[in-house]
Amino acid sequence: MTRIAALVLAYFFLALALVGVVLPGVPTVPFLLLAAWFAGKGSERLHRWLYQHPHFGKLLIDWETQRAISRNSKVVAVLMLVASWIAMWYRLENHWVLAAITALFIALVVFLVSRPEPQSPPDGHR
Repeated sequence: MTRIAALVLAYFFLALALVGVVLPGVPTVPFLLLAAWFAGKGSERLHRWLYQHPHFGKLLIDWETQRAISRNSKVVAVLMLVASWIAMWYRLENHWVLAAITALFIALVVFLVSRPEPQSPPDGHR
């Protein structure tokens, strides 16, 4: 993959992650992880910025070092999935589509709640 393609994809996934911050139903963390991965291939500056970001950095470091998701992130994600499902339940007329979305959301919730919570280092520093 070329550096330019990786950089374009990094910014694309970062944009989707930022959309996910404000819109229910659009995931944030998976897009943020993809943005960080592509940034690592395309832009050391963007990669460093993501890892040093006051909010995103902790999420990325926790995932990279421990494969962990904070309790707060899990709660917000599950609440957004529930809110999105309720909105779709009212709006979707196709029951098969709703069933497929329900199965996907259940799988996402199971994955999220099964991830460990980040553990602090013994000396209390990060």
